[in-house]
Amino acid sequence: MPANKKYLSTSNTQRFAKITAGFFGGYAVTVTLFMAIGFWLDHVNVLTTLRFGGFMLWATLFLLAFLFKNGWKAWGVYLLATVFFSAIIYISKIYHPII
Repeated sequence: MPANKKYLSTSNTQRFAKITAGFFGGYAVTVTLFMAIGFWLDHVNVLTTLRFGGFMLWATLFLLAFLFKNGWKAWGVYLLATVFFSAIIYISKIYHPII
């Protein structure tokens, strides 16, 4: 059954923003999340989990980007999440003792 045309985005820039936000933004959020978790837990186990769980999270974030009305808002949310997880990585490098 084809999609209803009134729910589809007609703007090429919005379509481009949603696709790139889902692909690149979802990947950035996935990697920074697992890196942040890896600094606090055993990094070998976290990287092993990243092989399988990372793909599932990335695919979910990719599809989630298409639920936004505005593709640039998806970019904003993904960039904020990436900066947040990057800040956790930075803080954990400074304050977390090396074991």
